[in-house]
Amino acid sequence: MANSVYKIPPVGEILTFENREEYIEKGLEWSLFTARSVKDELWYKTSHYQGKVKLVGFQVYSNGFNTIVVEFEDGSLSCIHPAYLKEMQSNSFGKELLSGTVYDTAIEITKDTIEALVEEIVPEKASKPKEKKSKKEKKSKLALPEDKVHFTAKIKEFTVKMNHFTGEEDEVILLEDVQIIGESELFIGDAWCAYSKTLKKLELEEHDRIEFDGKIVDKKFNKEILYKINNPSKLKKEVD
Repeated sequence: MANSVYKIPPVGEILTFENREEYIEKGLEWSLFTARSVKDELWYKTSHYQGKVKLVGFQVYSNGFNTIVVEFEDGSLSCIHPAYLKEMQSNSFGKELLSGTVYDTAIEITKDTIEALVEEIVPEKASKPKEKKSKKEKKSKLALPEDKVHFTAKIKEFTVKMNHFTGEEDEVILLEDVQIIGESELFIGDAWCAYSKTLKKLELEEHDRIEFDGKIVDKKFNKEILYKINNPSKLKKEVD
């Protein structure tokens, strides 16, 4: 079994990164790198193997936990817990594995051993906040249209969101009472969008109602606001 790597192939849908910004955002969330040192390749280490892998996406389970999907140099995929992959990035982790000072060099890396190692890495207290998160995420995701549609919405708040790619804060608008109107009507609820130059021309204020065309995507602002509207156009401010 020398040089062999136990792999857990992903089953079901793999959520790929929408863009570079989301890649950095998730990597920071998992503590795999820092904003000043973003890595496109990460170490994958076992008692028999050390090599570089790439992040291709992740999977989300009903309990709120994420499993990272990595790609090896040969193109094969495997799932790994974020905390375990984080530990693999430390210099001491590799030395301990190869020297056998922490884990016997003859250890067989299996799903059971990976889960056991993750339990050691992740403290019990870390799982408690996740229980609240899983309850909030139980609401089912909406079937979003793929094309541009017509919306009505209400301005809830003007705020900012950190752009991890540029290291600066972007201006955004939080919307409420968002609804798709037309042939396929759908109530969205809360959503967000970039505060573009086009929107600024309307001189909007909180509680203003607007209608516009746009494309809605599954990209969260926070735990409560799960959808983003891209490229709003044909904007019109409703007048009472």
